[in-house]
Amino acid sequence: MLMETHENLLAGPPPTLLPDNAEARDMLLAGAMAADVAARFPAYSAAWAALADDYFAAGHAVTSYAFARTGYHRGLDQLRRAGWKGHGPIPWEHEPNQGFLRCLNALARAAQAIGEKDEAERCFQFLRDSSPAAVEELSR
Repeated sequence: MLMETHENLLAGPPPTLLPDNAEARDMLLAGAMAADVAARFPAYSAAWAALADDYFAAGHAVTSYAFARTGYHRGLDQLRRAGWKGHGPIPWEHEPNQGFLRCLNALARAAQAIGEKDEAERCFQFLRDSSPAAVEELSR
């Protein structure tokens, strides 16, 4: 007997949802220095995103770029472990994804500031492709 599954084969990959790190998140939310959180939890992209944002706001685009790149790569590692195959949605609405998406945005912003136009555009496009909601939220 042939069974129909009614699966939409054109829908694309399912959203990738990163695991939560409640201890790191709570530490950062409680006011710990982002550098201390990154040192204790180096895979926690939200700490690297906070460092990138802080240094960019202080006029240190190169340092911001380095922090954003670190968080971006740590996030890519986690995405791959979560089943991501190099494309597909990474929803902003899933809080553990926000650190990676913030790093991606910070990397694009810092790359643009230091004249890396091609990298900035690639990163901005990756962000748009991954999460339109992140683009909207991070452009506020």
